[in-house]
Amino acid sequence: MRIERLDIVNFKNIQEASLEFSGGVNCLLGMNGMGKSNLLEAIHFLCLARPMQSLPESALPRHGSEMMMVKGSFMMDTGVSENVSCGIVRGKGKTLKCNGKEYQRISEHIGRFPVVTVTPADHSIVGGAAEERRKLMDMVISQADKTYLSHLIRYNRSLDSRNRMLRAGVKDKLLYESVETAMEDSANVIHSTRASWVKEIQPVFRARYSEISGDAEKASIRYSSILNEESLRDILDSTRAKDQILGYTSKGVHRDDLLTGLGDYSMRRLGSQGQVKTFTIALRLAIYSYLRKVSGLTPILLLDDIFDKLDSSRVGRIMEMVSGDDGFGQIFITDTNREHLDEILGAIHGESKLFTVTDGEFEIIDY
Repeated sequence: MRIERLDIVNFKNIQEASLEFSGGVNCLLGMNGMGKSNLLEAIHFLCLARPMQSLPESALPRHGSEMMMVKGSFMMDTGVSENVSCGIVRGKGKTLKCNGKEYQRISEHIGRFPVVTVTPADHSIVGGAAEERRKLMDMVISQADKTYLSHLIRYNRSLDSRNRMLRAGVKDKLLYESVETAMEDSANVIHSTRASWVKEIQPVFRARYSEISGDAEKASIRYSSILNEESLRDILDSTRAKDQILGYTSKGVHRDDLLTGLGDYSMRRLGSQGQVKTFTIALRLAIYSYLRKVSGLTPILLLDDIFDKLDSSRVGRIMEMVSGDDGFGQIFITDTNREHLDEILGAIHGESKLFTVTDGEFEIIDY
């Protein structure tokens, strides 16, 4: 799958742009704050109908604008063209359409246009709270498994209901059990699917990390969940009195985590900036392989400022990996250094394009 054309109006600092891309590598050159990352954000927003970073959608329309619109033309692996548009009007919300038809539910769009991003903010996957790692698991698995997404939505709705009952001081055990039964059914699916996902990507992740690091270290991921040890029904029964005092549900799959390891130690505690970045890139590339396998589609790969915090040897190995014959499709890369991008473009044999970015405006340049 690839995006052939992108039309943007009032998206962050991009007032207006109409761009056609290479099906191979697309490089974006410009100083910080010029709009390189905003273009990747627009592609991500079109594919997943949500921002690439953790920010409210109200921050996406250009300053002073009442609306924004992103439209894209995708060529699918089957040879069929799909047109997607996603817009926001301040005070009226978001509109998402595919081939001119508006979705009844945004969740219907998730997974149709898979995308994988590598950004500087990925350090939070290792150093951030458990919520960041759960969000990663949920977004990836939801792109590949509609059943998982429906159970995730159902669990969160039931969790909200239980928390409202706790805050309201409800004491009736039967009322709690009616909500907790739905929570348990969905929690079992969520838990088993997450466990299977981690087991599947673990060997790919380890291989990617080893390849990027030059086999200098060993890295690992491990799924941590209270459901590894006992059922949600028993957990909720035993914690109900405590939860009534707290006013929220203290245990469940909404507290799961993805533990990150460096050798026998914690990557979070001991990993250097370069090791953390190597870890997150290896994980993203393992996710890419997973999505490609389970969806049957070739995801778009967005690499935002990957040179930062990495030595030249690790960057070289990454670029050999993604621009080689390992099944990576359309790639977007941003950087502030022309020499970096020239090295990339000189090393690849397929089609490519190089754009300069200045104050939200784009220009194709020769190289």
